[in-house]
Amino acid sequence: MSSKRFTERAFLRLSTLIIVGAVLVSCSTPGTEVQPTAEPTEAEGSNLIAIIMPPSDNIFFKAEADAAKAKAEEMGYDTLVMVHDDDATKQAEMIDTAIARQALAIILDNAGADATIAPLQKAKDAGIPAFLIDREINATGVAISQIISNNYQGAKLGAEEFVRLMGEGGKYVEFTGRETDTNAHIRSDGYHEVIDDYPDMEMVAQQTANWSETEAFEKMESILAANPDIKGVICGNDTMAMGVQSALNNAGMGDVIVVGFDGSPEVVDSILAGEIDVTVLQPCTRGAEMAVEQADQYIKTGSTGLDEKQLVDCELVTPENAECIENFANVCQ
Repeated sequence: MSSKRFTERAFLRLSTLIIVGAVLVSCSTPGTEVQPTAEPTEAEGSNLIAIIMPPSDNIFFKAEADAAKAKAEEMGYDTLVMVHDDDATKQAEMIDTAIARQALAIILDNAGADATIAPLQKAKDAGIPAFLIDREINATGVAISQIISNNYQGAKLGAEEFVRLMGEGGKYVEFTGRETDTNAHIRSDGYHEVIDDYPDMEMVAQQTANWSETEAFEKMESILAANPDIKGVICGNDTMAMGVQSALNNAGMGDVIVVGFDGSPEVVDSILAGEIDVTVLQPCTRGAEMAVEQADQYIKTGSTGLDEKQLVDCELVTPENAECIENFANVCQ
């Protein structure tokens, strides 16, 4: 056989194989697809959920971070926990890190209601959904979920008990949270929705202590020097309430009524010890778990099936039920 005839025959066989392959492909069942030899993974191999939180020396934020991390890892995700220290610039850098790491989702307790919007929009544009907890932002449609304690409802609970303990009258002080934090304003508004209905309640000082125990302690000492006859202090969070109680104890005024907000273990212990009178529990650990569960649902289906804004009701903590409160949750329910 000549080499020419061999080449022609090989060409004919190759052509036949090509034609047969094309016919088989064209006759395959509509809607089916050939499975690849290796399954693709999400976000080019990323299995990461980024968790970005305020300072972890605050037990409330640490509880949130720990709950989110534990839930995400329980559900099979890798986690990257970062702390922005309430610094919007650091937060933006951490969101950039999440984008660079191709995170599947961001769980965030944010560093500013306005300053957070642009970085989250950048993440959204990069295809990374965000799930906010504890603090909301001044925009909708940027995050997938904003799971927020019902701060107004909780503040009214705390204020109602504060007024009752005050006997509906007397001089009092209010400590508010960080000015850039929406929750600080919502809680203060909720307090005054109740307190301002009682004309014998006289506010002699209203100051921000920026959620800080140290700052609340120092400012309370200064206020006491000018107002030694105050009857009560209502605070925007438990950390400030602890600072206030310390200043009152140092001044020999431990009988002054003190109300906090958060339901932290330290304040629950203080209530049981007969010092701080009342706090308002916001179930932050459950909120963090909800955010991870919704992130998982969104990653898998493209939807949570829920509204963006979600409010979780708060609960009053008094000496009567304080033993039921553990790690920002009522374990007796």
